[in-house]
Amino acid sequence: MMLGLLFARAGVPVLVLEKHADFLRDFRGDTLHPSTLEIMHELGVLERFLRLPHQKVSRINGWFGELEFTVADFSHLPTQCRYVAFIPQWDFLNFLAEAGSRYPDFQVRMNAEVTDLIEESGLVVGLRAVTPDGPLEVRSALVVGADGRHSVVRAKAGLFVEEFGAPMDVLWFRLSRRPHDPIDPMGRFDIGRIFIMLNRGEYWQCGFVIAKGSLSEVHAKGLEAFRDSVAALAPFAADRVHELREWDLIKLLTVQIDRLQRWYRPGLLCIGDAAHAMSPVAGVGINLAIQDAVATANLLTSALRDNRLTVEDLHRVQARRAWPTKMTQRVQLMIQNRVIKPVLATSVRLQPPVPVRWIARFPFLQRFPARLIGLGFRPEHIRTPAV
Repeated sequence: MMLGLLFARAGVPVLVLEKHADFLRDFRGDTLHPSTLEIMHELGVLERFLRLPHQKVSRINGWFGELEFTVADFSHLPTQCRYVAFIPQWDFLNFLAEAGSRYPDFQVRMNAEVTDLIEESGLVVGLRAVTPDGPLEVRSALVVGADGRHSVVRAKAGLFVEEFGAPMDVLWFRLSRRPHDPIDPMGRFDIGRIFIMLNRGEYWQCGFVIAKGSLSEVHAKGLEAFRDSVAALAPFAADRVHELREWDLIKLLTVQIDRLQRWYRPGLLCIGDAAHAMSPVAGVGINLAIQDAVATANLLTSALRDNRLTVEDLHRVQARRAWPTKMTQRVQLMIQNRVIKPVLATSVRLQPPVPVRWIARFPFLQRFPARLIGLGFRPEHIRTPAV
């Protein structure tokens, strides 16, 4: 949606296909980091965007065993917004669609599920979709797969995915929030357990981290035991764990990290989770995808406008975005393997790792994870014109 807006804003005709009738689904990526808010500022829509209901978070707090500390402090970042904004992704997508609708070259087609690519002599020249009105064929100079970690586009293109694995999955649920509750999001690392709570205004979005493939063991212990674990990890919310009345209210988020070896073919490009699925560690996925979109528009707009797009142009997009993607995934894998996996496996009292003790002792060090989370390794800026 962001790429479509940027292309149309620069005079490139674009059609966005969305397989659902609306955006009202339980998205996990609702954390918009300062890098994404900076893009909204550069588009000139930040003030209007922030009129949407949202929560601002300038710090992320954590507990490691008995040690309480601030993981990241965004208040020192050199950006318009020195905080993370929690905004429902359906509101974000609706906002981008409305912003794009102001341009004559922007179209969104809902209820259009992509099923296949159209190829001629090894060149992708369009795609096929199914709609309530029947089959749809679209011919285009470029097909962009931005359809997530289970991408149909990349599967039909035959692009090879490299899997990196993950030691955990996440049980995702909500608990009501009270006025006297803490404000900042928090993560708790305890003996054999990890628990995350995100302030969503009227409720807490909660993530209970479990060892990969251990859901059946959690179910076997029973719902009451699970509620007791939540109450022990978040004592202030113990009076409302009864809201978890049934397992259907607790959703499994399967964690995976992967990356395409090559993000493109002639006439086709994958970006976002379709090119690189991210771990939920630090909530960077949607923000990395937005950076992909900005870089893609910066590098391809002129070639598309002049009808001279080449494979080399598509390679330039991957060359631009591969390094920040790899570096981000390396950090996520390091945290997963050196922190999360040992914590989930331990049965003894936790000792905070040295970096955690340093961050707790020297507050200025909180700026480094804040910059890594908030801006990433290569923040992009809009270079395309508004025509």
